[in-house]
Amino acid sequence: QDKGTKMTEFWLISAPGEKTCQQTWEKLHAATTKHNNLSTNSKFNIPDLKVGTLDVLVGLSDELAKLDAFVESVVKKVAQYMADVLEDSKDKVQENLLANGGLLQQQWQAEHKFYSSFLDTTPFLFIFKGVNQIDNDLKARASAYNNLKGNLQNLERKNAGSLLTRSLADIVKKEDFVLDSEYLVTLLVIVPKLNYNDWVKQYETLAEMVVPRSSNVLFEDQDSYLCNVTLFRKAVDDFKHKAREYKFMVRDFQYNEEEMKADKEEMNRLSTDKKKQFGPLVRWLKVNFSEAFIAWIHVKALRVFVESVLRYGLPVNFQAMLLQPNKKTMKKLREVLYDLYKHLDSSAAAIIDATMDIPGLNLSQQEYYPYVYYKIDCNLLEFK
Repeated sequence: QDKGTKMTEFWLISAPGEKTCQQTWEKLHAATTKHNNLSTNSKFNIPDLKVGTLDVLVGLSDELAKLDAFVESVVKKVAQYMADVLEDSKDKVQENLLANGGLLQQQWQAEHKFYSSFLDTTPFLFIFKGVNQIDNDLKARASAYNNLKGNLQNLERKNAGSLLTRSLADIVKKEDFVLDSEYLVTLLVIVPKLNYNDWVKQYETLAEMVVPRSSNVLFEDQDSYLCNVTLFRKAVDDFKHKAREYKFMVRDFQYNEEEMKADKEEMNRLSTDKKKQFGPLVRWLKVNFSEAFIAWIHVKALRVFVESVLRYGLPVNFQAMLLQPNKKTMKKLREVLYDLYKHLDSSAAAIIDATMDIPGLNLSQQEYYPYVYYKIDCNLLEFK
């Protein structure tokens, strides 16, 4: 399919059976293909569910709307988290997840037998429990993985950043320091590159008792050099004070091999853990995305059924159809559908034609069409 013209949005609609439901389907198909293929269509077969009283259906309709919103939010969360986890390859999110019409159909057809005999609160509880479980598992898994990622990022930050704050474990060596001396100590000083000549000239005289020629450049970043210098312990305060006047910053640092080794090991451990968790986490997200998505399609199908019976009455006689609109001709498709089905609803004509505001009817909030209509918006699974 040409991605440019196809929306990853599907319209699940239903219209009453004419002489037969097949005729309803053919009529829609002819109308949308007559004008340059306004949409790709397929039948969406919903089994005849047992219908209770009208009151029960109205109640179900409200419950289903809530369930729909909840399941959609979980579908979004799983997809969004997949995008977070895949970090650099967000374009792979969609291929990792799903989602075109064919698959919608297959998933629904494979599963809908489960609902073929009843319509009561059982499937609601079943769907809610399953999706709620996914939601809770996602929270726990995301929290564990994010913790790991956060700790690793903090360590990585410690190994980057400015010379004043970054970890020096990979930079300094034992031989850069005078260690275990009662009188002498080695300091690390950050010297701006612009002031380096001053440093070379001045450092031996910034305080008394600085060891001559004891300074070397150990490392540089864009702006500064990291230099060492050795002096007598009792001159340290003096030296720090004087160095500051020249913009030489003495860094608080004690050479401790054990600590530096522990830092490195921690970094390796976190990095290995993250790699280990990545594969299973992506697999879990794929499987549970699919589960949540199937549940979402079930809810939509149940909504179409309930809404169709409430609108078109009994006996149950309607055809549900799945349309994938073409991006550029959506407005035209709406018009064709309206012409096709406006006879279903005398009030619809008034609403569509009315330029004035009708009290209590907020069209922006609640799209109203003379046919039963639900949108399955897979655009929410696209991450840039």
